[in-house]
Amino acid sequence: MTKRATKPAKPKRPPALQYIGYVFGRRLPDEYRDWVRNDLAGEGAVRRHMFRYAIPPLLVLAPFWLLPASLYVHLEMTAPIYIWALLISLALNKVWRRHRLAQHGLDPNVADELARRKNARMHAAYIAKYGPRPEEARWQANSSPF
Repeated sequence: MTKRATKPAKPKRPPALQYIGYVFGRRLPDEYRDWVRNDLAGEGAVRRHMFRYAIPPLLVLAPFWLLPASLYVHLEMTAPIYIWALLISLALNKVWRRHRLAQHGLDPNVADELARRKNARMHAAYIAKYGPRPEEARWQANSSPF
């Protein structure tokens, strides 16, 4: 008889009002810590972050499309701002996710967990070829910008 791999149970998702508050920066109760950890550091965390931060600039820029003007002028007014907002969201996504993890009482280094797992073979090959990294380089193992 073979053992069947079972998927881990999904963490409990917060109700709609709490979720909306969470999206806008509020802290969720401790009972949702597993969900927050998965949301901010799990598979697809960057994608979720980008979708969440793509909506507010759209809402701010939408009234400009109500002004009487050509498509070219509308694009000229809104596209540079929207693209800049998306680029800033992408550039700061790890900083923001680390902040949100710390806000919920979780270890901010969890944000790098998937990258560490993905690059584990490369690091092992480096250690096999060049030996372990010196102790004074240990501070560089954390991607915290602070």
